[in-house]
Amino acid sequence: MSGWSQTADSPGTSESAPAPQKVNAPDAANLGTISGTVEDAYGDVVPGAAVVLESTNDRKSATADDNGFFHFNGLTPGTSYKVTITAKGFNSWVSSPVVLTPGQFFEITGIRIKLEDAVTSVTVTADPVEIATEQVQIAEKQRVFGFVPNFYVIYDSKDAVPLTTKLKYRMALKVSVDPVSFVGAMALAGMNQAGNRPDYPQGWAGYAQRFGAAYTDGVTDIMFGGAILPSLLHQDPRYFYQGTGSVGSRMRHALANPFICRGDNGRLQPNYSSMGGDLISSSLSNLYYPKSNRGADFVFTSFAISTGTREMSSLLQEFVVRKLTPSARKRE
Repeated sequence: MSGWSQTADSPGTSESAPAPQKVNAPDAANLGTISGTVEDAYGDVVPGAAVVLESTNDRKSATADDNGFFHFNGLTPGTSYKVTITAKGFNSWVSSPVVLTPGQFFEITGIRIKLEDAVTSVTVTADPVEIATEQVQIAEKQRVFGFVPNFYVIYDSKDAVPLTTKLKYRMALKVSVDPVSFVGAMALAGMNQAGNRPDYPQGWAGYAQRFGAAYTDGVTDIMFGGAILPSLLHQDPRYFYQGTGSVGSRMRHALANPFICRGDNGRLQPNYSSMGGDLISSSLSNLYYPKSNRGADFVFTSFAISTGTREMSSLLQEFVVRKLTPSARKRE
């Protein structure tokens, strides 16, 4: 029929397929960045750490620079990322999931990797002379009521090391010239003046002689019993505080001190230093005491008195003196 024309819908004409739709990649401005700094447990940077960034469809790796810093660019927003960090000698570290918003620069903070869990055996040796010197320095701060010297006792006996000859002389000299030693000699001279012993005259001249005798007795005793003999015989002149156990065992320990001492080898042995010091000091007093106060009887009487005084002093050390020594109480 004339005038009839075939249209696109007419039979015999094929319908064209719709064109495929193009999916655009995220705009560069929308891409994100993840960065961070790797540190150890002490806050020091860890250069060279291996850093891995993972998501469901992607995996990237990087190495921390000399400042421990790393970063990953061009990351898709809306994707969940996880960062894993490893370094030699450290346990691995894994971040919480990170989901970026468009164009976000995200810094992971608090990256602290810990040293690998391992059992490490370290043997530390210290110079015994340094340890002994430190212990003497501690002892030289020990003063009863804060002012009376209490140098010749060691309260931490299990950690004690032998004294060198130099340290033995140092302690003896420090006690000899301590102001309290002079005051003590003055007080003893006053008591001896009142008791008229030794047989020096009365008056200031007699008091001066009694003071000189009392001070010399103390110096010769401490020098021979605390330095000279302990150095020659390799014995420790200090009192080793027990502090534990029954009252009876502590009393026996204290009463044995004038007769039993610790050698520089750590073993118990007869206390020749203490007994010898008392005996030598008593014998030397024959050189300056009046003739009526000299002789063997006087020497051994003085030796017995010195021994008894030393036993009483040891008992006080074991049960009383520590409580009256401020520096010892602080350490306790």
